[in-house]
Amino acid sequence: MSMTITKLAAAGGVGVETVRYYQRRGLLIEPARPGGTGFRNYSENDARRLRFRRQAQAAGFTLDQIGELLALDAT
Repeated sequence: MSMTITKLAAAGGVGVETVRYYQRRGLLIEPARPGGTGFRNYSENDARRLRFRRQAQAAGFTLDQIGELLALDAT
């Protein structure tokens, strides 16, 4: 299932600007636009990782620490 950034933000319980901020910080991958135009498509896995970030922040982790945790998950 693919979703727009608006739907991703809603699924993650954050605002669109928060998603964009995470992308600028390198905490969330910004997918390419299909064919170079149109809307970016995000997956349920992106929503899961976004929810993880929100929950980790609520638990007291910093964004840098969350980035380190996500890097461990990627290996």
